[in-house]
Parts: sequence; structure tokens; C-alpha cells
Amino acid sequence: MSITQQYLLDTYRARQHDEPAPPAPGTHDWQVVREWRDERQFRAVLAGRPARRRKRIRHALGRWLPSRRRATG
Repeated sequence: MSITQQYLLDTYRARQHDEPAPPAPGTHDWQVVREWRDERQFRAVLAGRPARRRKRIRHALGRWLPSRRRATG
């Protein structure tokens, strides 16, 4: 059974029992990612390591995307 089929079944059952419908799949994905990142940074601080923030992502994107300084100069 796919996620969509399970969601439709849960929605149908909720209607039958006059309950609120469940959230659609993927509704809270970004919130989960942010909470996971915060937890990882918190554990790094407890372990005595620096809590890095998005430097790796910016570095990787900087290699792929042209810099504005290079484009204008």
C-alpha cells in the first residue's frame, strides 16, 4: 500500500467516525528536518564539538553556483 492509499484510507475512516482528518503526507517534513538539525547541533555542543551551521551546504553550493563578484568583475 502506498502512502497516498494509506492517507485516503485514514481520511475515509476519520470521516466515518466524525474525527478530524489526518495531515496530508509531507505536510510537516521541513519541520522534522529543522528539529533533527537542532538536535544534532545540541548533541554536538554537549559532546564539546562546535555546532556547525550550514557551512558545508554553502560551500557545496558555492562550487556549483556562480559568484556575483565573479560575474560583475
